[in-house]
Amino acid sequence: MISKITSRICILLLSCFCFASCIDNNEPPNTTKGNFEALWNIINEHYCFFDEKQKEYGLDWNEVYKRYAPTASMSLTKAQEFELLSNMLSELRDGHVNLYSTFDIGRYWAWRENYPSNFSQELIDEYLGTNYKIAAGFYYRILTDNTGYIRCASFASTKGEGNLDNVFYYLLPCKGLIIDLRDNSGGLVTAAEQLAARFTNKKVLVGYIQHKTGKGHRDFSPLQAQYLTPSNGLRWQKPVIVITNRGVYSAANEFVKYMKNLPNVTIIGDKTGGGAGMPFSSELPNGWSVRFSAIPSYDSEKKTTEFGIDPHHNVSLNMEDLQRKKDTLIEFARKIIAK
Repeated sequence: MISKITSRICILLLSCFCFASCIDNNEPPNTTKGNFEALWNIINEHYCFFDEKQKEYGLDWNEVYKRYAPTASMSLTKAQEFELLSNMLSELRDGHVNLYSTFDIGRYWAWRENYPSNFSQELIDEYLGTNYKIAAGFYYRILTDNTGYIRCASFASTKGEGNLDNVFYYLLPCKGLIIDLRDNSGGLVTAAEQLAARFTNKKVLVGYIQHKTGKGHRDFSPLQAQYLTPSNGLRWQKPVIVITNRGVYSAANEFVKYMKNLPNVTIIGDKTGGGAGMPFSSELPNGWSVRFSAIPSYDSEKKTTEFGIDPHHNVSLNMEDLQRKKDTLIEFARKIIAK
C-alpha cells in the first residue's frame, strides 16, 4: 500500500513531469550556447529554492546568467562546456543538483565537505565487534550496557516489514535504542518513512510539501500537510537516540525531520546536511541530463530543512576519545538512555 506521504509525492512528481515536458518546445540548438540557455532556463523555471538561497547567501540567478553567458558564447571543448555548466549549477549550493554526461557527473558536495565528519568507521567496527546481526539493511547488536544499537547507513531500499519486526523483537529487552544515521546520504523517502513509523502510536503531523504551479520563482501550490502514520508492525516504546552529522542528507534528512516530532526521541550530533527538495530530472539538447530540486518540503513549523536540521544536543567527536577507541557521540547517547 502506498503511504499518504508517498502518494502525495507521487502526485506532485507527475505534475512536475507535465510541467517539465513543456521544456521541449522551441528547443535550443545543440551548441555550447544552446545547452547553456537550455540549462539556465530549466533551472530558472523549475528549481524550487530560489527564495531560500537568496536569503541565505544572496543568490541572484539573473546575475549568474550574466556572469557565465560570455564564456558560453566561446568555442569550448566538451570537457570545458561540462565544467562551465557544472560550475553554474554549483552556484545553487545544492547536493540534489547534478549534471550527468557520458564522462563525468557534475556535483556540489560542499554541504558536507566543509564540515568535520564526526564519524569514524573504525570506531563503529569497535562497537559492532564481530557478534553483530545484519537485516533490513541494518547492522545491529545489543551493547554491553543493554542498549540497542542500529547502524543505518542508507535508505537505498525499503526495509521489509517482516525484517523490521525481527530486528525490533531482538532488541526488545534493551532499555533504549541508538540509531546511528551518520553519513547516510539518503535514498528512498518511503524507506525513511517506513522506519520512522515504528516509533509512533498515533498519526503525527511531520511537515509540509509544495509543488511548482508555474514558471515564476514563487509559483507554488499551497502547503500540503505530511503525516506519519503508525506502522502495523512491532513499534518501539522506549527512549530513542538518533545520531546525526553533516553527511545525513535527502531521505535521511527527512527521517530526522519525522523523528524530531516524536516523543521519547532525542537527536544528537551535528546539524544534518539538508537536502529538503525532492529531485527531478530533465535533458539538455546534447543528451546530458540534469537533476535538480523541484518539490520543496518543510518541517512541522513550516520552516525549510534545505540547509539542515539542528540536533537537540550538539556533540562532536573528541580526539581523546578517538585515541581511546571510544565514540563520543555513542557514549553521550548511552548516558542519556541510562538516566
